[in-house]
Amino acid sequence: MERDEDAKKKLLHKDEEEELSLMKRVWEESKLMWVVAGPAIFTRFSTFGIQIISQAFVGHIGSKELAAYSLVFTVLVRFVNGILLGMASALATLCGQAFGAKDYGQMGVYLQRSWIVLTLTTFILLPIFIFTTPILIILGQDETISQIAGTVGYWAIPILFSFIASFTCQTFLQSQSKNTIIAFLAAFSLSIHILLSWLLTNKLKFGLSGAMMSTCLALWIPNIGQLIYITCGWCSTTWKGFTFLAFKDLWPVIKLSLSSGIMLCLELWYNTILILLTGNMENAEIQIDALSICLNINGWEMMISLGFFAAASVRVANELGKGSAKGAKFAVNMVVLTSFTIGFLLFLFFLFFREKLAYIFTTNEDVANAVGDLSPLLAVSILLNSVQPVLSGVAIGAGWQSTVAYVNLGCYYIIGVPVGVVLGNVFHLQVKGIWIGMLFGTLIQTIILLIISYKTDWDKQVTITRNHRSKWSKVEPDHEIVSSDN
Repeated sequence: MERDEDAKKKLLHKDEEEELSLMKRVWEESKLMWVVAGPAIFTRFSTFGIQIISQAFVGHIGSKELAAYSLVFTVLVRFVNGILLGMASALATLCGQAFGAKDYGQMGVYLQRSWIVLTLTTFILLPIFIFTTPILIILGQDETISQIAGTVGYWAIPILFSFIASFTCQTFLQSQSKNTIIAFLAAFSLSIHILLSWLLTNKLKFGLSGAMMSTCLALWIPNIGQLIYITCGWCSTTWKGFTFLAFKDLWPVIKLSLSSGIMLCLELWYNTILILLTGNMENAEIQIDALSICLNINGWEMMISLGFFAAASVRVANELGKGSAKGAKFAVNMVVLTSFTIGFLLFLFFLFFREKLAYIFTTNEDVANAVGDLSPLLAVSILLNSVQPVLSGVAIGAGWQSTVAYVNLGCYYIIGVPVGVVLGNVFHLQVKGIWIGMLFGTLIQTIILLIISYKTDWDKQVTITRNHRSKWSKVEPDHEIVSSDN
């Protein structure tokens, strides 16, 4: 009897220890996750806010100026943004895994290689903004608006180059969990932008040029701050100065960047297709207004999801680089569950308030009713967005970009878009049909990514990561540094 009681006590004690150990792991992983996710969410809100503020000031200049600004930013800038952001995400794989492996000296080389690849890509994309007016006229846009858009296009060139520094420096710092400086610079930039926009457009009457000048400065100020922070001593372990090694062995980085670019472009252009298809529906004006309100709300919510996207890529890459299969798997579970919980709460919120939210953006009752009709789809979209971008972040952290690019192509454009067109036009569900089709594609993609993550042999993934790093990492001994101080 005494032996049985002792055995029960030991078993109970062991269970308590395992429970405490699990709680400790959850707490530690939550801290590591939020160190990346928190500032990333705030930074994305601030950057998104810069565009919204610019749009508001341009809207007060004139309706044609607003139309021109909207055309350039929602079509051309978004197109280029998708390519450069996607290609820059390759750096998250490289730097995240290098930091986990304590190969700190290699990170600065990766950063410089990414600068080279993105700069070359930007010069290739430059004609889009030099020839904005003729491009928009060929696409059938109003000639007067296209002429004004040409001016906006010229002003967008510095913004185009700002993406190079912004995407790469943020990724470099996030990989080391040095995010406070990013959030601080984003908040400072947003404050300056509000002041400059008022001064240049309202006070000094510079009009469209004033608004664009303020936008350029607002996007470059944090870049300059981040570059100074990286190169002037605050990242002494991971930045060892400029080196010609950055020009060597560029092909593996180019291949990974292209895979990343294709993967994210296919996601980021998805909503643009939704709006283009809606333009051919009956009562297109009300439908587009209602859809724009829903996508605007969805866009703000996506800033949260993209914060967890960054956290997933950093945490998975760090753990794989460290050689910890259990740590990588646990990080995936934690970030997916946390993001899904927040998404589920928002799902309930938007499902409950429905058309009431529309009156924040419009006084038109028909548009508000249309928003209420679309609200269940908005709520489902928000729920899916709480998981899908996080799984894309896991893919980037693990280096699965090529695989996910094929998944995105199949789910979004071979399944989602055709189903949406059929439901919208053949079954006459209008914009609801198109959106249902798009959500169906996203659901299939999310399920496939969940299966891939669940079926992954993380021990094998550690070996694959080590082999990939040996290909990516070719640094002379003088440039290598192994240190645990950071």
